[in-house]
Amino acid sequence: MVKTIEWVHGRVRMLDQSKLPLKVSYVICKDYRKVAEGIKKLWIRGAPAIGIAAAMGAALGAQKIKAKNFDEFFKALQPVFKDILSTRPTAVNIEWANNRMKNLLTANKNLTVPQLKALLIKEAKEILKEDIEINKAIGKWGERFIKNGDVIITHCNAGALATGGYGTATGPIRMAVQRGKKIKVIADETRPVLQGARLTAWELMKDKIPVTLIPDNTAGALMQRGEINLAIVGTDRTARNGDVANKIGTYPLAVLCKEHGIPFYVAAPLSSIDFSIPSGKFIPIEERDSKEVTNVFSCRIAPHGVKARNIAFDVTPAKYITAIITEKGAFKPKDLYKLQKNNINLDKIRVKH
Repeated sequence: MVKTIEWVHGRVRMLDQSKLPLKVSYVICKDYRKVAEGIKKLWIRGAPAIGIAAAMGAALGAQKIKAKNFDEFFKALQPVFKDILSTRPTAVNIEWANNRMKNLLTANKNLTVPQLKALLIKEAKEILKEDIEINKAIGKWGERFIKNGDVIITHCNAGALATGGYGTATGPIRMAVQRGKKIKVIADETRPVLQGARLTAWELMKDKIPVTLIPDNTAGALMQRGEINLAIVGTDRTARNGDVANKIGTYPLAVLCKEHGIPFYVAAPLSSIDFSIPSGKFIPIEERDSKEVTNVFSCRIAPHGVKARNIAFDVTPAKYITAIITEKGAFKPKDLYKLQKNNINLDKIRVKH
């Protein structure tokens, strides 16, 4: 499997996903600003993956700071955190990664500055390692909802490329294949940047998982014909009530599933759940350059001067979601807030397959 991001010889090495599937190339980031640029320009994308990138970017930025003590070091690191956080507003994982790194530092004030710098590198590597294990756990819980012979539709890319490896939405798919289930995947192309066409189809084909690419507006017709059994998508931020922000086009897909009686699952690591906001209406929604709509890569497809909007995410209300699959199990959206409680008996609220 192609590595999305890694720490190599004091640098951050990330796969430039903007060039896929035509070319596999990597960007070597020597400073945190290059990491931030990679997040902004979609060299790396997907909520878990940009959380990892944020952590590695912070660790990279820390290495060039000259400070005599903790207070000087921590203060000098704040612009690094701020710059990285400003790159993508919708995905909560950047903020999660920043907070994790900050909390690590404040818990180790007694260490020297060189020790703190080394600690940040170690933590960033640990976040990458943890993410892969989390994805496999999501796969284990989600695979139970997939039957032999099922056709699964997914939207955008919530696969290995959107994470440290293995994938969130593709986690259950990979696990089902590993356990011998014969399944097929339908991948929405995902306009305007075509993550489904360029990324999901590419990585599933590399792993020899049967996949068929469709235009975004074809899903309803296939459901009407009875050719889809379930949907699994990822999430960039999930509110406490179970509302989910994901790539634009997820909401209409969920509505179609509801209309046709098709289960709609969301694969969400706990790091993508924002328990601080009550509902999806409080999730900041990124709006990107309209050129991504009027152009396909370097080719213009719309009249010059036409107005265009490029809303990057939409919010799917909890009522359309069958279950949210996390590394701790699958849960009804209405029960999601209970995961905050200490000593909660998860068996009582897990969704049974």
